[in-house]
This record gives sequence, structure tokens and C-alpha cells, in this order.
Amino acid sequence: MNIGEAAAHANLPPKTIRYYEDIALIRPARAANGYRDYSQTDVHRLRFLQRARSLGFTIEECRALLSLYEDEHRASADVRAVATQKIGEVERKIAELQGMKATLKRLVQCCHGDERPDCPILEDLAGGPLPETGATRAPR
Repeated sequence: MNIGEAAAHANLPPKTIRYYEDIALIRPARAANGYRDYSQTDVHRLRFLQRARSLGFTIEECRALLSLYEDEHRASADVRAVATQKIGEVERKIAELQGMKATLKRLVQCCHGDERPDCPILEDLAGGPLPETGATRAPR
């Protein structure tokens, strides 16, 4: 099948599929006319990549997972280790996002949200009031 058909079956844009080919995640056959000729196996790999990327795996992690997937002698412990490491990264990101949310909530609660020009949100973004005078920093 051509790249448009493969893209439709894998739910990926053709540009992404070309990128995956450029970085050797997939290697479709070439027809006599030089066009890419995607097989069902290629589409399966593309779906695998799409799902792994949607779960936050990096390109290199996807490469490792594909290698494990294709290795009939793999140990499931190796796959589990990759997924467990990803869980740790996701948990760290969640904690970071929760911290960002808490800070933004605090700043919004401190802001009067009226016609006054003073704004704790902008003060915080600018680094807070100048310690020696209490004046706010000049915009950059």
C-alpha cells in the first residue's frame, strides 16, 4: 500500500511516517517505480509506534521497545523495566505540573483582577519586588 493508505490505517500523518523512515524505525519496501510499498507488518509497526508515543515514550525508548517486541527470546522483565521507568518519569511530571498549578492558583488568588495596575502575577513572573525598595522591576 502507498503512504496515504498506510497513514490512514496507522492513524498517523504521512510526514510522521516519513520521519520514522528517515530515522530507521521502519523500512518499507520499494516498488519498481521507487515508491514506498507498505505492508501490513509496516502498518502494525506504525500502530505500535503511535501507541507507544501516545504513552509518552521517546523515539529512543520506542526503538528499544520495538527491538524487544521483535526479539522472540526477550524477557518480559526487560519490557517491564522500560515501562516502570516511564511510570517514574510520568509521576515526576505530574508532581511538577501539580506544583505549577498550585503556584498559579496562589498567584490568581493574590491578584485583585480589577482596574488597578499592580498585579502579583506579573510581579512574580518578573522575579518579585526589588528587595531594597519594595518597588516592582521594570518590564524587559
